[in-house]
Amino acid sequence: MPDEPRNTFRYRILRYAPNLLRDEWVNIGVVIEETGVPPGSAGPRRAARLIEEGQIARVRRLHPGADEELLRALPEEFDSRLRGPASNVAAYLEKLDQTLSNALQFSPQRAVLADDFDAELDRLFREQVAPPRRMRGGIVESTRAWIKERVNAVFLRRRVPQLQRNIPVEEFTQPGDTLKLDYGFQNGVRGYLHAVTLGRDPSQAKVLAYTAERVRLRLPGCEFHAITEAEPAPGKPRHQFIQRLFDEQDIAIVPLNRIEKFAEDLRLRLQ
Repeated sequence: MPDEPRNTFRYRILRYAPNLLRDEWVNIGVVIEETGVPPGSAGPRRAARLIEEGQIARVRRLHPGADEELLRALPEEFDSRLRGPASNVAAYLEKLDQTLSNALQFSPQRAVLADDFDAELDRLFREQVAPPRRMRGGIVESTRAWIKERVNAVFLRRRVPQLQRNIPVEEFTQPGDTLKLDYGFQNGVRGYLHAVTLGRDPSQAKVLAYTAERVRLRLPGCEFHAITEAEPAPGKPRHQFIQRLFDEQDIAIVPLNRIEKFAEDLRLRLQ
């Protein structure tokens, strides 16, 4: 029998409800925190994940009058607040219910058992915030969340150690940049991994290419790997555009059909 999950986390879902009279809302984020203090740590971890730029369009379709400026500002606001001193973070979370606007509401707090903080944050976002998966010809449409779910499972099974998660890039790009790289590691050289879908918005690839260029100005020689849902197809112009873009910035593509070998090689490198 598999081991029971060892950790308890508390989470709440952030909702956007622009019209209170209609009692309609859309889930736009999740805030999660540990219930205890892990040994040797500065305090319980707390983190938030909110919808990204491309997902604001979905909110606009549901609510044509949505306050897009507010939605774009929320990731930076939560990120900066949750990275503050532990006492300030605790006070901020206690006051959130009172300080949120009428358009922003929290769901009731819930508890969940899980082993990995970052993987659980990804799961909660995927299941309760991200758009539902769509079926095309019997195949589940690939998304960044879907790719990360697969990668998390492989890394856990292969016991890949010493991975950082959700690394902010604003120190390398510009203050206020809300992008966080999915994974990071260090063993002689620094390396970063980020999920990118070939079949969806190519702006994901543009953002990663720009980020890699900026990071290497400060950290020459660091590695970048883009984890994709499939190998780039020769007959698909979008795939080939992304392939050329990544080649120019020396970003290696790791499709999911090669993630098992990549994970094993990475595990051996980090031991």
